[in-house]
Amino acid sequence: MVDLTGRQIQILRAVVEQYIQTADPVGSETIDKQFNFGVSPATIRNEMVYLAKNGYLRKVHSSSGRIPTALAIKFYVRELMRERDLSVADEVSVKERIWSSREQMNDLLWEAAKVMAERSRCVGVVVTQDNQRIFHSGYAHLLNFPEFTNIDVTRTVLTLLEEGRALQEIIDYGRSEESVQIVLGEDLGNEYLMPVSFVFTEVNAINNHLTMGVIGPCRLDYAYVVPMMKYFRSLIHELIA
Repeated sequence: MVDLTGRQIQILRAVVEQYIQTADPVGSETIDKQFNFGVSPATIRNEMVYLAKNGYLRKVHSSSGRIPTALAIKFYVRELMRERDLSVADEVSVKERIWSSREQMNDLLWEAAKVMAERSRCVGVVVTQDNQRIFHSGYAHLLNFPEFTNIDVTRTVLTLLEEGRALQEIIDYGRSEESVQIVLGEDLGNEYLMPVSFVFTEVNAINNHLTMGVIGPCRLDYAYVVPMMKYFRSLIHELIA
């Protein structure tokens, strides 16, 4: 990974955040209008060319704008993003929903998948390692994202949810020491997963090893989704430990 200057990092942050909001390729003119960097559009354009040459941005079709690569998004989440704290109301609401299902494991995991889907507006998923059962909810949310108007993209994601082994391979690929892992479709070598993001966390408890997370577009609202997953991890661990 190359070292970036302060200005290049600012521009990269701006491109990622603009792309998360709009799903559209971002051009230097947009950056110039939306952010006051105090430099000319030509300078911004040159910096974006440098970022593209070093793997942080890429062009889409014939558009003059660029979108962030998996490298850029991971750098943004790890180094630049400011996580948003969950409100007390959010935490209480989630805990009440999950708590009411705590006596029966299957009910608990179904409810966890449903609540994660509702909160993220993506697909919520829980995978049990002992019997490879998959609990999932929120398919309809995908239709709100332009990335999933491509039927092949949507079909590929839905197939993953039906085939536990394929989903487990993605989980294994992304496993790390971080409490929340992010796998972007660009890293997986499947063209139909290019616009897809997998954000998950793992919970270890007596007789249970769970992977839980959300599946959505690569331009997820990570500033909300990442702390949300941390909260779910601690809550489920508390209930099943």
